[in-house]
Amino acid sequence: MSYQIIQAEESRSFPEAHAFFELASQDGAGVVYIGADAGEAFDEAREEHAAASFVALELENECLGVHIADDNGPVNVVGFARFRLGDDAPTKLVELVRMPYTSEAALAAAKATFEAAGLVVAVCGDFPGRILNRLIRPYYNAALRRLDEGLASANDMDMTLRLGLGYPEGPIALLNRSGLHHHFEVTQDLYEQLGQEAYAPARRARNAWLKQFQEHDDAAS
Repeated sequence: MSYQIIQAEESRSFPEAHAFFELASQDGAGVVYIGADAGEAFDEAREEHAAASFVALELENECLGVHIADDNGPVNVVGFARFRLGDDAPTKLVELVRMPYTSEAALAAAKATFEAAGLVVAVCGDFPGRILNRLIRPYYNAALRRLDEGLASANDMDMTLRLGLGYPEGPIALLNRSGLHHHFEVTQDLYEQLGQEAYAPARRARNAWLKQFQEHDDAAS
C-alpha cells in the first residue's frame, strides 16, 4: 500500500528515523498526518483527500471525532497513536482508531501500511486515551496513592508486583524513570475528558509536574 507522509510539528509516535518514513512516497494513495498539529493540518486540506485510500491522523489523548464529524464524517479517515510511555522510546504498538462509519477498506489499508513497517496494530473505537492509557493509568494512580498512604515503601511495592505478577519493572520505578510529570499530563487530560475519579492525577504526579514546570520557567527566565 503506497502512502505519503505530511508532518505537522513534532511527532511523539515517530520522533526519530523509522522504516515507516523509508517506505513512504510523495504521491502515495494513502495519507498519514503526523505531529502535534496533525488534525489541524488535515482540516485545512481535507477536500484534497476525498479520494485517498485512507487518511491517518496522529492523535494524542483526544478523540478522532474532535477532527471529523462524530456521526457522518469522511469514511476514509482513521486516527492512530504509537504507544509511548513518557520519555521512553515509542513501542512497536500502534493503536488505530476507527469510527462506527469507517470504511473497512480504509481501515484495512491503514492497518497494512503500519504493519508493513514492522509495527503491530490494535484497532479500537473512538475513546479518549484509547486502550492502553484507559487500562494502565488507573493502575499507576492506584500504586501512587497506596505509596502516599504508606502501604509499603516504593521498593517493596515494586518488588511485590515484579515477583508476584512477573512484571519486568514495578510501577513506581517505571514512572520515575520515564517521567512522572508525563503521567500527570496524561491522567489530567483523561480526567478532564472522562470525569472519572480513577483518572484524577495522584498527588506525587501533580507535584512532579509542578516541579518540572517551575524548573522550565526558571530556565526560561
